[in-house]
Amino acid sequence: MNPIKHVAIIMDGNGRWGIKNKGSRNLGHKAGVNTIEKIIEQTIDYKIKYLTLYTFSTENWKRPKKEIFFLFNLLEVFLQKKLDTLIKNGIKLKIIGNKERFSKKLQNIITNAEKKTSSNNVLQINLALNYGAKDEILQSVKKLNKASKRITEKNIDDNLFTKGLPNPDLLIRTGNTKRLSNFLLWQIAYTEIFFEKKLWPDFKKTDYKKIINKFKLLKRNFGAI
Repeated sequence: MNPIKHVAIIMDGNGRWGIKNKGSRNLGHKAGVNTIEKIIEQTIDYKIKYLTLYTFSTENWKRPKKEIFFLFNLLEVFLQKKLDTLIKNGIKLKIIGNKERFSKKLQNIITNAEKKTSSNNVLQINLALNYGAKDEILQSVKKLNKASKRITEKNIDDNLFTKGLPNPDLLIRTGNTKRLSNFLLWQIAYTEIFFEKKLWPDFKKTDYKKIINKFKLLKRNFGAI
């Protein structure tokens, strides 16, 4: 059976779920937070060490300003209210992406959460915020050029946001959409990808379990026979 160290998830479908069920995209994002908490619990139960969640992409800045404000307010509230729970459960929080565009308040909240959870080792949650894979790769190469270092696979790896992390074994995308949306393009070269029809707020622990069990039974060759 295949071991799993790292699961990455594109949590797609919050807005569509909100419009369909609550008449509001924002209420869909709020419902999506409940799913995040359940999946975190189950990830710990499976003893998976790393969980990367695509939370806000560089392209998401194109959304209406009110929706963006709501999303970041939701994030602020979550990080403040759930910080003690993260610490209690041994969860380490890491942000991957460019934080400079966020408000000073949010930057401080993020820094505080990362600092206070830095010694935890049960599960590391990577929130991809203001993240875009193409820009991540480009910035890595620019750093190497600036430092007059050779452009090699290892050197690029060492200058990504995910430096030091194992590449994802499994990528799940909910929302019945089959694309990668500029997420971890460098890191998922040999990742197994599962596309789930359900919208993120409808994604249950049982759905997660089914995917995990399917993954464990796959034959993974990594280019060999």
